Amino acid sequence: MATMVDVARSAGVSVATVSHVLNDTRPVLPSTRQAVLSAIEELGYIPNTLARSLVTSRTRSIGLAVSAISNPYFTEILQGVEAGALEHGYSLLIADPHDDPEHELKVVQLLHERRVDGMIVAPSADPGALVAHLGRHSVPTVFLDRVVEAPPDDPSPSDQACAFDQVCAENIEPTAQLVTHLAGLGHRRIGLVAGLPGLSTTGERIAGYRYGLAAAGLPYDERLLAHGDSESAGGERATSTLLSLAAPPTALVTANNAMTIGALRALREHGLSVPGDLALCCFDDFAWADLFEPRLTAIAQPSKEIGAEAVRLLLDRLAAPDRPARVLRLPCAFVHRTSCGCPEQPEKSTKGNVS
Repeated sequence: MATMVDVARSAGVSVATVSHVLNDTRPVLPSTRQAVLSAIEELGYIPNTLARSLVTSRTRSIGLAVSAISNPYFTEILQGVEAGALEHGYSLLIADPHDDPEHELKVVQLLHERRVDGMIVAPSADPGALVAHLGRHSVPTVFLDRVVEAPPDDPSPSDQACAFDQVCAENIEPTAQLVTHLAGLGHRRIGLVAGLPGLSTTGERIAGYRYGLAAAGLPYDERLLAHGDSESAGGERATSTLLSLAAPPTALVTANNAMTIGALRALREHGLSVPGDLALCCFDDFAWADLFEPRLTAIAQPSKEIGAEAVRLLLDRLAAPDRPARVLRLPCAFVHRTSCGCPEQPEKSTKGNVS
């Protein structure tokens, strides 16, 4: 097996120079760097990651805490994070917080104990303990998908969520677009199956729902909003609740992919067809959305891009720890299919053009 000494001899440089190239601990001339990299490739040299971490005080690893097992939406985000991490030579340590604040804190503490260089976290609906831990230990962290706002009554630096970089999709205007689209088709009683209370995505999509109603000249009726708690079983319960109203909705917006599945199950159990008996639009497009009959009209989030941007923000933070925090919001796409009641048409999506 080739050693660092072999690489240095082949490249015609010192062992120290090879170390600087591998660990980015000192500037090296481009020609010298290329000679070292060529020697590494030719000899098949495999760097000792543990030894490198002792030299640089970094492990070249990122901790990722997202509910990828229980929420398929996060699977695509994970793919984006993984691609971005590998591109820059980082490995991933992945943990599933199950959207539970107590478990969330435990897995983040475990990732911290593994000495990851930084973390990417999709926070729960009650992230106070998480934010306090990350702030207290100055862990470079990026929050994704859900925005965490700083507590207005506690300006202490350890609890300032605004100190963390964040990346997520636009939520308000895309949700409003679903509502105004349904209203444009003549619907006047449009229901919403909302997510878990406390999540920023839930609050923003409710705000978008109300904004869309107002834009269409429709009143807000709290009876037409039911929480499905961001899961399939909850979406089924919430939809059944809405269908049991004396004047049930004629159209429905579901606020994530898991609740869409639950809503479809409830509609089937009630003997209702889409869009014949009830029009349906959903937030979150997913791989099999166009395999349903009818095909699902949906808002598609840029999931992989969110993951990739989270990695970029984290690496920027590691390179410049004192720079101001940033919140990035990426545009979504309206994917027009047939579950809304529109006739079949060539599929196309529109980004950022929300009425």
